[in-house]
Amino acid sequence: MSDQRKVNEKSKNEQLNEFRTEDHGKKMTTNQGLRVSEDEFSLKAGERGPTLMEDFHFREKMTHFDHERIPERVVHARGYAAHGEFELYESMKEYTRAKFLQEPGSKTPVFVRFSTVAGSKGSGELARDVRGFATKFYTEEGNYDLVGNNMPVFFIQDAIKFPDLVHAVKPEPHNGIPQAASAHDTFWDFVANNQESAHMIMWHMSDRAIPRSFRMMEGFGVHTFRFVNEQGKAYFVKFHWKPTLGVHSTVWDEAQKINGKNPDFHRADLYESIEKGDYPEFELGVQIIDEADEFNFDFDILDPTKIWPEEDVPVKIIGKMTLNRNVDNVFAETEQVAFHPGNVVPGIDFTNDPLLQGRLFSYTDTQLIRLGGPNFHELPINRPVCPFHNNQRDGYGRQTINRGQVSYHNNSLANNTPETSSAEEGGYVHYQEKVDGRKIQARSESFKDHFSQAILFWNSMTDAEKDHIIQAFSFELGKVSNQSVQQQVVNMFANVNLAMAQEVAGNIGVEQPQQASKIANEITKTSPALSQENTRKKPDTRKIAVILGDGFNEKDVKHVIEGLKKQKTEPEVVSSKLGTIKGKEGKELEVDQTFTTADPVLYDAIYVIGGDNLQEAFWKNATYYVNEAYNHFKPIGATHEGIKCLENNSLSDKPGVITDTDISSFVSRFTEAVSEHRFWNR
Repeated sequence: MSDQRKVNEKSKNEQLNEFRTEDHGKKMTTNQGLRVSEDEFSLKAGERGPTLMEDFHFREKMTHFDHERIPERVVHARGYAAHGEFELYESMKEYTRAKFLQEPGSKTPVFVRFSTVAGSKGSGELARDVRGFATKFYTEEGNYDLVGNNMPVFFIQDAIKFPDLVHAVKPEPHNGIPQAASAHDTFWDFVANNQESAHMIMWHMSDRAIPRSFRMMEGFGVHTFRFVNEQGKAYFVKFHWKPTLGVHSTVWDEAQKINGKNPDFHRADLYESIEKGDYPEFELGVQIIDEADEFNFDFDILDPTKIWPEEDVPVKIIGKMTLNRNVDNVFAETEQVAFHPGNVVPGIDFTNDPLLQGRLFSYTDTQLIRLGGPNFHELPINRPVCPFHNNQRDGYGRQTINRGQVSYHNNSLANNTPETSSAEEGGYVHYQEKVDGRKIQARSESFKDHFSQAILFWNSMTDAEKDHIIQAFSFELGKVSNQSVQQQVVNMFANVNLAMAQEVAGNIGVEQPQQASKIANEITKTSPALSQENTRKKPDTRKIAVILGDGFNEKDVKHVIEGLKKQKTEPEVVSSKLGTIKGKEGKELEVDQTFTTADPVLYDAIYVIGGDNLQEAFWKNATYYVNEAYNHFKPIGATHEGIKCLENNSLSDKPGVITDTDISSFVSRFTEAVSEHRFWNR
């Protein structure tokens, strides 16, 4: 156990003190500072009389309550966040003048919000969906926001289509159904009639859309940005966040059950990991292309529906972000944080990606209505850590009290301050890209290839991942009631892979397409980086249900649990009742969860030991746990009486099922199985 985890294992009294607010021990007042003598009863005309309007405390309290909710985000409404820091590994001075990317070892405070996209604030967190991954860097030059997703591409190429996409994926307006789901007619009708979405749909139907946790998913800036160095030379750049725990997902049946058992699964996982000192870590990588090489690829590098394959443009790891502090107040921080891709610092600039260009307008516009006016930057979570000075005044939510008579530029009454800064003084100067062309509403021919990278994605998947994509298509399209839409989508994805489209067509009962597109037969290229099977695999922070009952072997169980903890896993004792259970020699062990308060879908692995003379109900529950874990391809271990449980269910010799009478050998073999995450060859 790490020193930090030991520090965080506090007594209940210490935890109680920790979570007391700054108001603890203080006298209650109104918002004006007036001490309150009564907060249980409103002011009435007699004990049974009507409430009086002069009760200013009642009116203040109720009015504040009535206005406590603000409009939720149109998209990314369901989110959770944490504080942390970014440490730079190596200087990027060659490529950018951004100060926070200059000195190796320098640290920058960050705030990160993870989110689902389609669902409302009250929706479940295991929906099949894109995940937002937005990072605010509080740099000495101002706030820099890297506002991305856990998928590197997007559904559309031009921001003018964003309202159409969101209208299509949101609950259908005539009945408000379904919530937080893309498995319905309007979304797939949009897909079939906007075929630029093909590549993103392949990601959306893959395991990436149902991540195991926020800590185990990649983040991408999606767009092509620019680095600009001190000499004014520019480079094209894409940003990547690589989780140190690797990229891991759930399976669909498991995800649906988690939504029922614990719809807060992802936020609880993030919160608890930070509280334990198991701080989530993400390495920052950049892909860089020299401006001279802009047209040297078989895709347009500004197209947001395209990746830069990592084998063609390697990802350079330049630093690491560690999330080490939970928020103190979800509303004040997570809900009120305002991200904007236009929040940049000198040395980072934009490109002509038409989706990015539209986002530069949209984000400010939406914050104005969501946060009530133009001063949302003054909220504590949004305030820069560096000083800021300008001539902006007034407006809803103004917190700054400006002194003096001057609020304009140019001026002589205040010696023309605040004054602008040159580039040498840190002033932001836009990259001077030459622009020459007619005003036109059109799209570059280089943006019109919609299927080559969708094919690349499919080619790069393992057989198990391909099977999951087929299952996802079959489920989603199986929920579509309009057969014409179903047929259009199946025909569309025959352009990616004919066999895949035919299998999906057979599953949903529409006509199978008979001819593959020419491009689908021609493209054989793969990108191993796209497959999650090539991710980092380690046992760290994996939750293991330890199925125990009275009469267990104390020495061996202690050895296994200690061994699992040394491997940085998190074993939890699960039994029939809370309290303690007794070993064969009378020693007691505390139970963490019962069979009913927990569930196998909430664990990464199952370890069954059992005990002597346990009732049939115990083994029935244990059997449920191991069968669910087996069906979700998870590692299962057993020793002592637990081995008999696996034998009774014909599981003892299956892939990823570890049994052993040698306890030391078992710990090693079982930990290795836990690292593998899933066993798709069952």
